[in-house]
Amino acid sequence: MMTIETKEILSQVCQQEQEERAKEKCRILVCAGTGCVATGSLKIYDELKKLCEDDPDVSVELQEHVEHVGIVKSGCQGFCELGPLVRIEPYSYQYIKVQLEDCKEIVDRTVKEGEPVERLFYEKNNRSYAHPKDITYFAKQTRIVLENCGNIDAESLKEYISVGGFQALSKALFELTPDQVVDEVDKSGLRGRGGGGFPTGRKWKQVAAHKDADVKYIVCNGDEGDPGAFMDGSVMEGDPYKLIEGMMLAGYAVGSTEGYIYVRAEYPMSVARLKLAISQLEETKLLGENILGSDFSFHMHINRGAGAFVCGEGSALTASIEGHRGMPRVKPPRTVDKGLWEKPTVLNNVETYANVPGIIMKGADWFRTIGTEKSTGTKTFSLTGAIENTGLIEVPMGTTLREIIYDIGGGLKGNAEFKAVQIGGPSGGCLTEAQLDEPLDFDSVKKFGAIIGSGGLVVMDQSTCMVEVARFFMSFTQRESCGKCVPCREGTKRMLEILERIVNGEGREGDIELLQELADMICNTALCGLGKSAPLPVLSTIKAFREEYEEHIRDRKCRTHTCQALREFKINPEFCIGCGKCAKNCPVGAITGVRKQAYHINNELCIKCGACKDNCSFDAIYVEV
Repeated sequence: MMTIETKEILSQVCQQEQEERAKEKCRILVCAGTGCVATGSLKIYDELKKLCEDDPDVSVELQEHVEHVGIVKSGCQGFCELGPLVRIEPYSYQYIKVQLEDCKEIVDRTVKEGEPVERLFYEKNNRSYAHPKDITYFAKQTRIVLENCGNIDAESLKEYISVGGFQALSKALFELTPDQVVDEVDKSGLRGRGGGGFPTGRKWKQVAAHKDADVKYIVCNGDEGDPGAFMDGSVMEGDPYKLIEGMMLAGYAVGSTEGYIYVRAEYPMSVARLKLAISQLEETKLLGENILGSDFSFHMHINRGAGAFVCGEGSALTASIEGHRGMPRVKPPRTVDKGLWEKPTVLNNVETYANVPGIIMKGADWFRTIGTEKSTGTKTFSLTGAIENTGLIEVPMGTTLREIIYDIGGGLKGNAEFKAVQIGGPSGGCLTEAQLDEPLDFDSVKKFGAIIGSGGLVVMDQSTCMVEVARFFMSFTQRESCGKCVPCREGTKRMLEILERIVNGEGREGDIELLQELADMICNTALCGLGKSAPLPVLSTIKAFREEYEEHIRDRKCRTHTCQALREFKINPEFCIGCGKCAKNCPVGAITGVRKQAYHINNELCIKCGACKDNCSFDAIYVEV
């Protein structure tokens, strides 16, 4: 690829690539996001490519003036549960759960003839859906950050340029001053998508105000440590150039020439694609000195985190980049004044930066038409749990939980009854049926003791024990505590001990009040934002499901039978035929009886493992409510 040293060459490359893509009579997009790769999509890609190359009727040669088939590895197409996903353009056929044995039929029928393979379409309520726009999961979304994910080759700089990539940077460098870029981001109302929702423009202004600083830094938080969250990882995998362009715009706006992307080690594909993107940009001179012939220079670096949850906190993240142990520090000074190597630093997460090119290209007024007055734009969410359609989604701020769960998510699995959704991961809280019609934005969810966080949504049905949910998240937070401050290090440990006692049937009167007292202390005295928010899952579950805590403590009962220590197995003599299978499978000999007569379980010996129930062929064994 030629070096792109001026804005005119950039426009020329854009036009050339658009013309090249127009020659494709057919385009095969194989999802190469982590979820689909895990289910074998790269083998699907290799097989489709081989079949097309070996077939004399199909040309995959990228020669000038020759019609051909384009086969590319795209980013995450979003419908993660139904992978491997393959989409065929220009027909916009969306195939799900594609297997190796399906590839020949796809080539023979769709690539050659343009005919669909209908058995690979998404089906719901006895109806099949050929196109993404017809599937509610896609139709109800508004994609800005994820606009290119699943639609272009994630590893191709040419393809990013062909869809308008780096035009926002060109506009900023030659039509706007740095202050005008900052003002446009500020007017857009963009707030940080990493959890806190701090106004991005205000942060940039604070860094830009350090006119006398010899060095400033642009840092991207790609750590994303919340269980069940994979939004930032999908953007880094599926559209790495948009993230980099956003960081370059931030660099130009505040007067920085150095950018750092901090990615957790569990994201090897993100790291690989970011490295490839940076190397391609450096080769074409879109990264480095005097970009596009301007006075602006910018260099990018990648740092891999070791997987510490606390490194999602700003000061801990910058300490880790510097080579120190990732631990937060007392603030002030803030990162905007003394961040990386004690220099003024802009620190935003992946999704925040990925919004910036669109804002600069289309304007702040356009961005403000999406979302709510105080929470503008869209938000990406990872939708997981007891939901029919799990995957990656993007919706306008202010979209209700009901729309996300029942319209986009397709409702709960098996038409189960909704109970709650954990939002914001270990630092968030739970929302219940009473909040299904509340708008999801930064300010609204705070009223219910929760936060938007990075965007993880874990949907739970009535079979979920909320005390166990609180124990799980507290276990995660306590394990991930850096240990620097006493409130987080010791307070979360004490809270976890109480929760473990409760789920083990050893709860005491006053435990709920003690949990609330400890939570209040941690929220008010912990050193960093992660510590301060650690008790939120406990507080929100106590507020919404206090009766479950009381049942565990007072009655030694778990209504969902989730807590093993609180289960009591019984044998229904009307159904038991005395086959003895349960007794044979009991590991501790707690079941006795006479053949062809009803057996009996000694609950003093029973270890609540459930082996008897699992092996009973007559549904004679049940858990007493």
